[in-house]
Amino acid sequence: MGSKLSQRILETQKKFEIFDLKKSHLFEEMSIKVDIRNKAELRRNLKNSAVINLAAVHRDDITNPDEYYSTNVEGARVLCEVCEEKGINKIVFTSSVAVYGFAPPGIGENGAVNPFNEYGRTKALAEDVYREWREKDPDNRSLIIVRPTVVFGEGNRGNVYNLLNQINSGAFAMIGNGKNKKSMAYVENLSAFLIKCIESEEKYAVYNYVDTPDFTMNELVSLVRGKLRGKSSVGIRIPKFIGLMVGYMADALAKLGVKLPISSIRVKKFCASSEFSSAKHELDGFEAPFSLQEGLDRTLEAEFINPDPDRQIFYTE
Repeated sequence: MGSKLSQRILETQKKFEIFDLKKSHLFEEMSIKVDIRNKAELRRNLKNSAVINLAAVHRDDITNPDEYYSTNVEGARVLCEVCEEKGINKIVFTSSVAVYGFAPPGIGENGAVNPFNEYGRTKALAEDVYREWREKDPDNRSLIIVRPTVVFGEGNRGNVYNLLNQINSGAFAMIGNGKNKKSMAYVENLSAFLIKCIESEEKYAVYNYVDTPDFTMNELVSLVRGKLRGKSSVGIRIPKFIGLMVGYMADALAKLGVKLPISSIRVKKFCASSEFSSAKHELDGFEAPFSLQEGLDRTLEAEFINPDPDRQIFYTE
């Protein structure tokens, strides 16, 4: 995500710096090793007039919940304190639709915040930290909160890539009836939206980020199998209750130190509908540069059909 965004900022010819726990190999001259939780490091290096905060702990398999809080909430607090010291008055914060929890289909930006896991809970708390920062000087400070749905794209090794890779390998089995819909966000489109947020004169706004129309799991899997394996059906299907039983067994093994690629929460998330509406078009008439179908086609081409072995990859949830 950060590299795609950096490339788009570079194309605008604006000056920027990247702060991360690891230096970027693609943008080495602009990259500085900084921990968002370390006020001294942040204070020493932060010089720009606006900040886009992508930093987060977000994996489902984190065993110590304090890791979510220290980065997602305390990191936000440290960033706000340093921005206040340095007179930086614009922050774009990438939160997550996880703040809604298992929400009803089509929930929009005004939906109830009701997270079901530590990631969503700490993202919601971080939003409050940024709101408190803005409310101290609302006439001069600008805050845009962006809540993306699951992000995918070239080089992004997250949940969507894992699904695509399983389908490509032939090891995939559909759990449940597959009628549930999944909102997704193509990384190039989300990057373009974050640029629009920085350029906008909005003082405060919250936007879900979703690329539409949503696919059902049956549609998504059939489409991918057709392109990668020449088969138009979803293949093997497992009842949801059996998938959950396997997930609970994996949970028990995880407590003994054995980590598996399946868990009960991942099964629940896979089988749940996660449909979100978005008011992104209200931000200065934003139009995504690619359709969702184009984003998926580009990802399949880059990752499986004609992969580049030298592409830098990024591991996310």
